[in-house]
Parts: sequence; structure tokens; C-alpha cells
Amino acid sequence: MKFGGTSMAGTERIRRVANIVRRQQEAGHEVAVVVSAMAGETDRLVGFAREANPLYDPAEYDVVVASGEQVTSGLLAMTLQAMGCKARSWLGWQLPIRTDNAHAKARIETIDSQAVLASMASGEIAVIPGFQGMGHDGRVTTLGRGGSDTSAVAVAAAVKADRCDIYTDVDGVYTTDPRIVAKARKLKHVTYEEMLELASVGSKVLQTRSVSLAMKEGVRVQVLSSFIDDDAPLADEIPGTMIVSDEELAKEMENLEMESQLITGIAADKNEAKVTLTRIADRPGAVAAIFGPLAQANINVDMIIQNIAKDKGETDVTFTVPAADLDRTMALLEERKDAIGFYRLISDSKVSKISVVGVGMRSHAGIAATMFRTLAERGINIQAISTSEIKVSVLIDADETELAVRVLHTAYGLDSQG
Repeated sequence: MKFGGTSMAGTERIRRVANIVRRQQEAGHEVAVVVSAMAGETDRLVGFAREANPLYDPAEYDVVVASGEQVTSGLLAMTLQAMGCKARSWLGWQLPIRTDNAHAKARIETIDSQAVLASMASGEIAVIPGFQGMGHDGRVTTLGRGGSDTSAVAVAAAVKADRCDIYTDVDGVYTTDPRIVAKARKLKHVTYEEMLELASVGSKVLQTRSVSLAMKEGVRVQVLSSFIDDDAPLADEIPGTMIVSDEELAKEMENLEMESQLITGIAADKNEAKVTLTRIADRPGAVAAIFGPLAQANINVDMIIQNIAKDKGETDVTFTVPAADLDRTMALLEERKDAIGFYRLISDSKVSKISVVGVGMRSHAGIAATMFRTLAERGINIQAISTSEIKVSVLIDADETELAVRVLHTAYGLDSQG
């Protein structure tokens, strides 16, 4: 079981979490719990680190920011003990959760689960802080923002859990953001691949790294809400959204004698910015001169369009980057203007990426055509397109985001009945 920052924000909410955990154990389960820091606490600690030294040592930064989860794991263990449960906290170095030495963005390598499994078998609830581990040199490491989801999946894989329940402030994965489309439906099942695509294009329910780890390790993940009444049914009986393999989903649909949904969901991401370079020489190596420096600066480039060469052997190149990286991107390209040889550098941060995701695309034609026709009928202009095996994304004006999501949700038959 994993509980996020909003679920752990204060004594009253921790007591509610403890009650959910206690009831799962009473139902006969062996339970391990992974917790995040209280909502806003990590930001507060990051602020202290920056005030102490703007050019901080990442190893000392990890010592500071890992303390948020240490506090909540100890408090939850105490609260469970007050309810008459056997419980103890296990810090990252005590299990241990071994990571590489990349402070502030470490990756989990192995988890020694022997001691924690013995503890759970004896009826003790294991409470483990998310986000933290131990590097090769024995020092505290952290996994990067949102790393508690990854911790939870890794612990579930290590203890060979039947399921990893991720309790959040939403009660599952929806066909789109319910705040934009009131008729959005909660999905019972989503495949790992679909969840990966949805997570990468703006769905904030789960962190991408945790989904790819679940896929690699075959961990069944369920997303559900921690904001439930004390007498609500257990997670076993009122499921949120289960994230599973293609094979498990196919079997489930077979049992229900249903065809799986063609399109699973529609995501919108306003954290994109568009960059255009005009009149670049149409010759080998010209595009490499643009994207090489961006790669070295760890700036992710998403959609790319290169126009057909004009009479003078010149072409325009348009691409998107995360909005947070726009200023760095513009500065890097301006510095290399002579080497790249462009005429004008134009940026636009008022854009939005709309993505249609579904494994049904593999076996059905016309998904993209429906998207383009639906947007055209509403006069929404497409500025760029990118595709993968199970996703079509388009770039549009940010002001048209909500309209685009609503009309596409209807066009693909995702609106709930009633």
C-alpha cells in the first residue's frame, strides 16, 4: 500500500491512513506500506537547501529532503501502534534499498527483502519511507520528484506482493480529466503501455518511472482514493483502476465476453513550448547541429517537423520542448546561430499537446483520421503531429485545450451514460 503527500498531510489524515492499513491487515493480508512526505514538505526542505547554499552538494541535499518521508513513516508506525497493531518503520538504509550514486535522481538497483518479509510474516506492518535509498558508499540517496510511486512498485516486486495499491487524491484513472469533461468514466483496467503513454503526455495519476518498473517486474498496480469513509469497503471489494499486462486484460475481457475499449483515454499537456528555426540549409548534419546541443543540455525534444526544402535549398524546422526548458533552449540556440545557420528563431509557449491513447490502435485503422476530422469540424488548427504504436498526439493553441478534449472524448464514444 502506498500513500501520497495529501493522504499524509497532518495527524488526522495519518490516523485515517492507519485505519485503512489496519483493516487490510485484519482481512488477513500481510502488509507493507510506503509513504510520501506530508504535502508541501519536500518543497519546504528544498527551499531550506537552496537558502543554505544555492550551489549545494547533491549528497547533502539528499540528507535534507529525505527527512520528510522519515517523519511520516515514524508517525504512521506510532499511530498504528496506538491502534493496537504491531508496526515498525524501515528506513531506506535499514532494508536496505540499494541505489546507484546519482544523488537527487538515483535509480533503485536491488532491495534486500529478507528481514522485512520475516517481520511481515510475524504479523508486523512494515512502514517504509518512499523516495529514499542508499548509494554504494552507504550515503542516503533520493529518487527524484515523484519517486515514492517507484519505491512502492520496487518494494512490491521485492516482497512478491499480490498487488501494489497506490492511494492518491483521485479514485482511479479516468478516460480524461473529470474537471474538463464531466462525463469522463473511471476505467477498470488499463495496460502498462497505455498508462506509460498517458503518464508521459500529461496524466498526473502515476509517475512514468513507476509504471515502466511495474511493467518490467510484472507488478499489478491499483490506483484508488485514500479519501474514503472509515466504514467504506476494502480495496479488494471496491477496486479503483487496475494496471495490468496486455495478456491479463485480454483474459479479463474474454471472461466478460466483451471487446476491449478501442481508445482508453485522452490526455492534455499545457507544459509544452514550440520552437521554430527558419531558413536552415537543407544539407546533411544541419538538423544534428540543432538537436545535439539540446541533448547535451538534457533538454527533451518531443514533436519535430521539418518542412519540404524551398527553392534556395532552405527549410524550416519546428519542434517542442518542456515549457520549463524554453528559456534555456532559446539561449543555447542563439549562442550557436552561426554554426546552425538559421535566419529567425521563434518561440510560442501558448500551445497544448492533446493525445489519444489506446492499444486498440494496433488493430484498427482510422483512429488518427477521426481525430483530425473532429478537430477540423470545430475549426481547431493542428500545428504539429507525433505518433507511436498506441498514441496520436497533436499540438494546438492552448486556448482550445478544453474544447479539443471534450469533442474528442465524445467522438471516440468515451462519454459515460448518465
